[in-house]
Amino acid sequence: MEKTLVILKPSCLQRGLVGEVTKRFEQKGLRLAGMKMCQLTDDVLSEHYAHLAERPFFQLLKDAMMATPVIVCCFEGVGAVDVVRQMAGTTNGRKALPGTIRGDFSMSSQENIVHTSDSLENAAIELKRFFKDEEIFDYKSVSNAFIYASDEV
Repeated sequence: MEKTLVILKPSCLQRGLVGEVTKRFEQKGLRLAGMKMCQLTDDVLSEHYAHLAERPFFQLLKDAMMATPVIVCCFEGVGAVDVVRQMAGTTNGRKALPGTIRGDFSMSSQENIVHTSDSLENAAIELKRFFKDEEIFDYKSVSNAFIYASDEV
């Protein structure tokens, strides 16, 4: 099973969407393996968004991510990285399709409710950035038999 990172951004918390967003991932069949609230720092965000350091919006992005605490989540499932990305929708909420999280709840490319890992490799790096090993839990989900066919897990 793949694990992936989801950050519920300050826009998610401020708009009271935490329950709605996590509900969508759980209803899809993803298993919540870790969750915690934390206040992000400039240093952590500079590392996390290093690939955007030369972009003109870099500081604005970091400032927005530090506006309030965030909730970091680890979701697990077959193909979890791609499933979560599809559910989140395209980065710009104005262009995201209805039915996606950003398409339903966002009008911005920055205040776009969630961050999601973009690859299995980055998911592993990002999960280590935000979680200690003992903060991600491995437990049997009794509903797996009703989420996946026996040859899928």
